[in-house]
Amino acid sequence: MSVPRSVALERTLYTLAAPVLAAAPNLSPDSPVNTVVQLAGAVGVGGWVLAYKSDEPGTGRKFLRWSPLVLAAAVDVAAKNTTGFGPYWLDGLLAAGWAAAGLLVMPLSRHTRKGHRPALAAPAPAPQLQPAAPEPSPAQPDDGADPFTRQVRRLWENRGMPGRTIVVKATPHPGMPNDLSLLLRASEAGRPISGLTDADIAAAFGVDVTDVTIKEVVRQYGREGGPGWKEVDVTPDANDRRRKAPTRREWWADRIASGPVPGSEFVKEVRDTERKVTHYIAQVPDELGEPRVNQHALAAALKTKYDEGRLFVTVDGNQILVSLWDSSPLAQVFPATRELLTPDKDGRWVTGYLGNGQPARNRVYTDRGAAHGIFVAPSGGGKTQLMGLHVAADALWGAVVMLATEAPDEKTAALGKHTARYGVGALYMIRLLRAMVALMEIRGEMPWEDGQVHEWDPTRPGCPYRMLSAYLDEFLSAARHGDYGAEIMDLAELVSVKGRKYGVGLKVAGQSIYVQDGFTQLLCENLRDNCIPVVLKVAPKKVGDMFKALGIAPEHIPDPLPRSFSPEEKGRIERIMRGEPEPPADSNTGGAGWIVEGKQPEVLRTLFMDFKAGIDGYFPDTIATLTDYEIRELEARDLWFDWTEPPRPGEFGPEPGDDEDGDDGAPKKGGGKHRGGSKSAARRDAVTSPRQALEAIRNLSGV
Repeated sequence: MSVPRSVALERTLYTLAAPVLAAAPNLSPDSPVNTVVQLAGAVGVGGWVLAYKSDEPGTGRKFLRWSPLVLAAAVDVAAKNTTGFGPYWLDGLLAAGWAAAGLLVMPLSRHTRKGHRPALAAPAPAPQLQPAAPEPSPAQPDDGADPFTRQVRRLWENRGMPGRTIVVKATPHPGMPNDLSLLLRASEAGRPISGLTDADIAAAFGVDVTDVTIKEVVRQYGREGGPGWKEVDVTPDANDRRRKAPTRREWWADRIASGPVPGSEFVKEVRDTERKVTHYIAQVPDELGEPRVNQHALAAALKTKYDEGRLFVTVDGNQILVSLWDSSPLAQVFPATRELLTPDKDGRWVTGYLGNGQPARNRVYTDRGAAHGIFVAPSGGGKTQLMGLHVAADALWGAVVMLATEAPDEKTAALGKHTARYGVGALYMIRLLRAMVALMEIRGEMPWEDGQVHEWDPTRPGCPYRMLSAYLDEFLSAARHGDYGAEIMDLAELVSVKGRKYGVGLKVAGQSIYVQDGFTQLLCENLRDNCIPVVLKVAPKKVGDMFKALGIAPEHIPDPLPRSFSPEEKGRIERIMRGEPEPPADSNTGGAGWIVEGKQPEVLRTLFMDFKAGIDGYFPDTIATLTDYEIRELEARDLWFDWTEPPRPGEFGPEPGDDEDGDDGAPKKGGGKHRGGSKSAARRDAVTSPRQALEAIRNLSGV
């Protein structure tokens, strides 16, 4: 067996160096040889110290590597301190022992590397498998994890441990071969997970970013939580199924809760086959406050158009009701019936139906007295139809109904046949209002069955008079009349303030309630607070101003109604290609509008009263009238006569040429207070000359 040259050389050096170690200290203690040996020993001791402090493996091998130098220095020191060569030639024995140790152990050649190349002539030793002892990896802790978790850990480690995290637990989803959930923690204890993103996880598993969901981990018993932990769902199979065939809850979360109604949670879906409407019920968490609904985006998500009138949203606290009709309920015709128009014990009756199919009710009286009324609609909007419904409801309840209109038409004339009094023109209207004001005074002095005088209350027995409901159609036109307009407005304001106490209700109909159009703020507020206004078919540009005048908050002002509720006919592209005209549009919006019972207007379609077929069936057989006592008192005040007569002498102030001092008697009871209406009219008329301005100043100052 051949010996490597490094080994042979090392043995030769040990043999030659041994006599030098024994002789040098004895022959010449100050020889440089001793100094070199001592320095070599110091270097060896330094090597031992470094090997001891090092965390790297092979510390014992390093100790053997430096031991010849340290032992040589020890032999030199021992030989130097003995007398001569020591007893029994001790110095020579120590040097020989050092050389023998070097020859046998050979630290410098055997331990400077882990193995030696075998000699060329030496046969190759048979390979022997040694059990590998790999260093433990933080990504593969020995915690007895199940095979699936270990498999995911290997994948996670091969992908570079995204976000410097390790997999604590991996759970497969049943029935989904590619879906799983991961419980992750930071690879370094005490460090939060900050660099982990959806994209990192998606890249590690080869899925889309939308298939990854990262969630926070709440601390549980026996398990930590907080920023150093994350829970991850990787669901490519479930998302694929969700995109192709989602459940209603998933569809709502993906299409509705993410945009049109943010934060909402699906509750249930209800299909009303008979009424052909689908209701979706949802809610938002309390911490999100009142639901925010984008109706245009909601209509798009439900595959309809906002202006088709098929979609209606009702918000009740934190709950939301979305009603999607097969066809717009506002395009339907709801025939009026006597049963619907007959008020119940609380004075409520059905005016029409809301967009969600719920009956919309109005009332003939309130808890504060007789109900007033506001009907607003442009020409052709269904105002006279709506007024006819109210007239019928009041008559069926037993009220005395009177009707005055600024201009005659066929429908108001038909309604007039079922009222106690009906007339046309501003003169007729001012006479009706004067009688109403006088009736408030008369009824204020009429004793009830208990002998006392009370404010009108329909629930209290013993009332000596009936409720009076007066309708003023085209009110603003009459209020702008040159001779009577100012007094008409003054009297209407007075009735709106006090009429409810005496069972006198004022119902005003017109095309506007704007203050700038002559409708005073006081009158508007009094009527609004004692009635349920109905607004029909308002032009889009006027919707905001109209509801602002009614006191509706800006956040509750509704969007304009569509110009038509009929679905558009399909095939427009084909008609364009053939050069055919479009079919005529059916507006069918008469009677459609809003009813304002609470703080928020609700869309409704009023009942349809068929005037062409006759309206007698909607009314009672007997027309209610004032009591004989009331009529006698009105006659005593010169207020009860044929109101269609021309103005009577002195009815509206002294006649031209009359002596102002000629009438030394007091005015008749109740009549004189309104004979000064001409002054009020002069005060309200437009001033067009200096003379008129001077006259107006004198009237205001009483000069």
